[in-house]
This record gives sequence, structure tokens and C-alpha cells, in this order.
Amino acid sequence: MLIQTTCSLVSLGTERMLVEFGKANLFEKARQQPDKVKQVLNKIQSDGLKPTMEAVFNKLDQPLQLGYCNVGKVIAVGEGVGEFRVGDRVASNGSHAEVVCVPKNLVAAIPNNVSDEEAAFTVVGSIGLQGVRLLNPTFGETVVVTGLGLIGLVTAEILKANGCKVIGIDLDEQKLAIAKAKGVIPVNPLTTDVVKFVENETGGVGADGILITASAKTNDIISQAAQMSRKRGRIVLVGVIGLNISRAEFYEKELTFQVSCSYGPGRYDENYEQRGQDYPLPFVRWTEKRNFETILNAISSGNLEVKSLITEKVPIREYDKIYGQIGKSRAIASILTYDGSSEIDMSSTVRLGERSFTGSKGVIGIIGAGNFTKMTMLPALKDTGANLKYIASAGGVTGTALAKKHGFTHSTTDYKELLRDTEIDLVMITTRHGQHAALVQETLAAGKHVFVEKPLALTRLQLQEVLAAYGHHAEQASLTLSVGFNRRFSPHIRKMKELIGNAQDPVNIVATMNAGFIPDSMWVHDMSSGGGRIIGEACHYLDLMVYLTGSTIQSVCMSALGKNPAENTDNASILVKFENGSNGVLNYFANGHKSYSKERVELYSQGRTLIMDNFRKTEGYGFKGFTKLKTNQDKGHRYQFTKLIETLQQGGAPLIPFGEIVNVTLASIAAIESLKSGEWVDVALTSQPGASKPQETLEETMVV
Repeated sequence: MLIQTTCSLVSLGTERMLVEFGKANLFEKARQQPDKVKQVLNKIQSDGLKPTMEAVFNKLDQPLQLGYCNVGKVIAVGEGVGEFRVGDRVASNGSHAEVVCVPKNLVAAIPNNVSDEEAAFTVVGSIGLQGVRLLNPTFGETVVVTGLGLIGLVTAEILKANGCKVIGIDLDEQKLAIAKAKGVIPVNPLTTDVVKFVENETGGVGADGILITASAKTNDIISQAAQMSRKRGRIVLVGVIGLNISRAEFYEKELTFQVSCSYGPGRYDENYEQRGQDYPLPFVRWTEKRNFETILNAISSGNLEVKSLITEKVPIREYDKIYGQIGKSRAIASILTYDGSSEIDMSSTVRLGERSFTGSKGVIGIIGAGNFTKMTMLPALKDTGANLKYIASAGGVTGTALAKKHGFTHSTTDYKELLRDTEIDLVMITTRHGQHAALVQETLAAGKHVFVEKPLALTRLQLQEVLAAYGHHAEQASLTLSVGFNRRFSPHIRKMKELIGNAQDPVNIVATMNAGFIPDSMWVHDMSSGGGRIIGEACHYLDLMVYLTGSTIQSVCMSALGKNPAENTDNASILVKFENGSNGVLNYFANGHKSYSKERVELYSQGRTLIMDNFRKTEGYGFKGFTKLKTNQDKGHRYQFTKLIETLQQGGAPLIPFGEIVNVTLASIAAIESLKSGEWVDVALTSQPGASKPQETLEETMVV
């Protein structure tokens, strides 16, 4: 839903860390992220220095929206949202902005007797509440809260409402005074031995639980928590501290330690947050949304008082009064206010330049501003002669930042603006895979040339719909449809093709993608959104084989790792038969080491062998006049886009014959069908697993 903001709460601790990180130099950033430094070193080893540094700088250039404590009124609801209406007052985890777009499971209705400013504490309160739920205190227990910042103070009050004796630890006397006024026993470690203090307060037993809401790099805090705990006590970390744990301190008391994850169950689960799939209440009593509602109800009933924590209120346009001194501020809670009565510019497009494209050829609009657009496509489009007009992105901040950096004249959150613009010749689609087929159809219907990053489609039905749109629109208007099979444009693959020539002698190809592990939660593993990594990425190598063999794929057979591999497996081997008798083996593995080459191709033909290693080196055996080609890593993106723009501006044949695009798309879908059936699957539009003879061949389909 769209929410027009009335106020938002600045989380001074979290946002200070982000602001300071943004201002830090490269060395300081590296010190703060040793795990990322290791990834960079591995990438340098496998991909080379230049592409690695380009990737690092592109990543560091990305702007980050601040804020996650938003309050406002609903001004629009999307499909599937039934529990909210336009005009409802709501709290959400939206950022600091006049209008935010938030999924329904991250939004809670505000009770009538709770003010907007009080409701702004909903999310920080939920962070503290989740820590309390993990600690699971019982009535009468003694709990220590270490760190009395905003979250710490709210957490301490929640524990008081839960019937606990609460001891609060902080270095700041102002925060200790606020805690004392709320019934918390204050302790300053600068003047008091906190371990002995807790022992005295508990009759020598120690605290039943410790909640750490501090932000510090030192390991002393976790050690102190262990020392002040009773035997079998519980320690829950909500903040960010050093975690060099002493085994002896935890071993002797059999302590339990747990890290709390943000607002509660559902956090970072795409099905819950983005798709609105709630967890059943009988099985998951407290989700992040239900925690939001609990905090609001606690404020409504008077069990949680937050007004006294508000230190300052600043209009959003004077934000620098807060952020300019965020590292020095002694404020507890800073509220940004918004003039909700004024007219909000709800247009979806931002104009960044006045350049006219009238009469120009090769005018481009891009749909999607994700990693591929930012780190690969836009750098590769530089100096190609492309006329860059639009970037469309659901996240306006990312799209606008990219548009400014690369000289686009427009940024929009409505991709249909591109389709309506008569100056746009070519629409480039780089969204999530599940959107590709539908966007291709819309773009063709709008009379635009299409470049879509692989894959073209995730299912046979999607492909049939694209074929219908292509036949109806492309041929009449002489439109081209290109797919981002860039590997065939690499100088290494083009050299291999040159060396073996266009003879129809069959060849053997073994291709290996050491793709690396990515978590199951990533969208690419979802068959409806990403199609899995075989359809979504291994298709690159099916196309590469078609290019090198000079033949379309006849049939495929896929086997995957494990006894019962899922259809979204990313550890599989595909056997490929070609119409001209060539054979291919495609190994797509996610269980290899990152420092080993990510991609490798071996080609065997007529007593000769070619070995391509990671698009940096190709070696030949048995070829007169050729032994080796070495370059910086070049996967063909720049050459592909240069040729694409040339074709658009000067005319000429499509970069890849459309029949080959369809054949490769079918082959990747057929590979998954083969895994399910355990049989070879013919690559034809109407074939099904187990069918011995397809009803209609690809060539016949193309004729139709």
C-alpha cells in the first residue's frame, strides 16, 4: 500500500552507524567488513583485479535509504490488500520519505487513542519486544538491560510491564535518569562494579536474563553479561557488540546465548514480507506484524509510555539538524515531521535533463535497476553510442541514482511511461525472471524493439505467449527481440568459433559453471519468480553450445545431486544432443570453492582441443598458428551491446537468430522436465517428457 507520511522516528543508533559507514574511507570500510574483504580477495583470484574493483566500486556507489519507523495515512491499496482502506492511520517500517510503498505484513493499524508521534515507536518497540520474547522472562525474574538507548529504554519498560525486576546499565547519566523514572534500577559502570551490583541485588544468585541493546565493538559487554548471570541464565543480543566469547565463562554456568533478529518471525522471509503469506497463528503466535500490533496496543492501554522519550521534532526539510550532528547528539528520540496537508507530487517520473531525442535512433529505456543493470549493463553500454533516456524501477531511489550517474534524462517508477514514449526505440528488460515474458509481450505490443536479459521465459506456456506476440507484432513492424546470451560474444568464444570454423563436423563440448552457493531464500530459487538457476543461468551455456556447434539442440537429459533433488536444484549435469550429431555436457555446480575458476569450456574436434578458462585465457592444442589468447576477463557484454546499438541505429540482422533463442529456452525448460521424468526430453514446443515423437517440430512452429 501507499502511505503518505505524517511523522517518522529516527533510530539514532542504527542510522548513525549507517551514516558513519557511508562517510568512511575504503580502508575503514574494509576493517568493518572482514568477511567482505575475503570475498573480494577470492574474486580477484578467480576473475582478476579490474572486474573485481569495478564490482566493489559499483556496490559502494549504491545509495541506501535511511529510516524504518514510519507513520502516516493510507492513500492507495494494492491487489490482495483487504484489511486496510484509504484513509486508515498506520505504522510501518517505511523509510524517511513523504510517501512510502510498504507490503501489508509490515503495516499495522493505529488505535484511535494513540497519536502519530507515539505510533512512530512501533518498530523500535517491536525490536525490543522480540528480544524479550526470546528471553522468555517469567513474573518476578531479574533481568539486566545493557545499553539504555532508545531500544534499551523501551525494552526495559516492556520487561517492567511483564512483572520483572529490571536493572539498566549505561554510561550516560541522562539515560539512567529516564530509566529510573520508569522504575528501572540504574547502574553506571564508570562508577560501579556492575557484576557485584547485580550479585547484591539478586542475593548472590545472579541475573535470570541479560538483554544487550548496546552498540559497541568491545568484547567486554558479553563477558560482563556472562559474569553477572546466574547458572543456566539466558543472554539475548539485540544490539551490535564484539562477540569473542570466553568458553570458560559460558561453560561453568551452562549459559544460553541467542541473537535476536529484528522485529520477529517473518523478517527477511520474502514469502511473508513481499508476498503477504502469513504464518498460521496457532503455530507462529508472534510474527513481526503481530509484534507491531502488540506494541501499539501496549501504548494504547498505558502499559508502554513513549512520549517522554521524544527529545526533538524536526521538519523533514530540515533533516540536517539531526543528521549533521548524529554522532554527537544526546537526543533519545528524534521525530521527523511532514506537512501532510500540502500537495504531494505523486507523479511517477523525475526529469533529470533537458536533452531532446527527436529524430535520434537507438533511444533506450531500461526496466529494472538491480545488480545486473548497475554493475554490468550500464558500464557495458558506455561509449556504445546509445541514447539513454529512461530507467524504470520500483525502488525510485536506486533508479534515480543510476540515472543521474549514467546520464539518463528520466527516472520513473512506472515502466509504462517507457512504452508510451514515442522516442524510445529499444526497451531493455532486467527485472526478475518471472516478469520477463509478460514485459516482452507488452513491449512488442507497444511497437518497441526488445532486449531482455536471460531467460526469455520460465515455462512452455510463457514461451508460447511470447511466440504469439512476436508473430503478431514483430514481423509486422520489423521489430527485433534479443536475449542476453552474452557469452557467445566474448572474444574467447568468438576465437574458438573462428578456429573450428563453420564445418558441420560434430564436436564434443564440456562446459562447467562453478556457480557458487546462494541461500535458498534468494528469489532466483523460486520457480515462479526466478525459475531456478538452471533455467535462469545455465541457459547461457546451452546458447554458447548452440553457437559453437552451429546446430540447434535436439534433446536433453539432466541428472542432479542428491537422492531426491528438487526442480530448483543448482547442482546438476545436463547431457545435450544436437541436430548435427554434436554432444555437450553442461555441469552446473554450486558446491565448489569460490577461488576456483567460475566458468570453463572444453571443446574437442578433429584431433584438436580448445580450453577456455574463465573468459581470461583460451589455450589451443593441435591448431596451427594458435596456442593461447589472454585478456582481462571479458564475458562479451560490451561487444554484445555495441553490436545491439549498431543494429538498432544502422539496421541489420538480429544478433542471435530468433529460432536459436527459442531452441535454447525450450532446452532449459526441457532439462527440468527431464529431471522430473528421469528420461531424455525432445526439445520441441509441444513435446512432453516421455514423448517419443513431438507433434510439431520447432521449425514447423516457426513457419506457422
